[in-house]
Amino acid sequence: MKKELKNKMTLVEDIKTLIVTAQNKVVKTVENQRAIHYWEIGQRIFKEVQAEEERAEYGKQLIKNLSKEIEPLYGSGYSYRQLYLFLQFYKTFPIVNAVRSQLNWFQYKLLIRIQDEDKREFYIAQSVSNHWNGRELERQINSSLFERLLMSNDKKDVLAVDK
Repeated sequence: MKKELKNKMTLVEDIKTLIVTAQNKVVKTVENQRAIHYWEIGQRIFKEVQAEEERAEYGKQLIKNLSKEIEPLYGSGYSYRQLYLFLQFYKTFPIVNAVRSQLNWFQYKLLIRIQDEDKREFYIAQSVSNHWNGRELERQINSSLFERLLMSNDKKDVLAVDK
């Protein structure tokens, strides 16, 4: 009787673990598809603007007009501001294979604001290797981890403090 109860408890825990693991995989897959979708929209906008020799004013008008058509149908996720972010996303990461499945859209919105490519690559690598969520990445950027590491003689201590 005791062994049956133990087996039942193990079974329940195993099933719970399987469910949570599958849910996490689904969320990551959806987040990755979302990022790729936004990248594709940014690419399409860029190609249209590029065809007009990338005039800034044309690009702004194009995005404004596009948002007027798309936002009423699909919601605020396709506002002028969002469409502009999609364009910036594409310009920052022009190769789709550079879009990492470990990062979500919130993280990419933080990363596209970083102009220095080395700094951006540092935060990408740290986010992936340390499994940072968006809030943690934001905290590390705001705490100037990259700059503190550059100035530090003891990089291990700086990294240890920030975990």
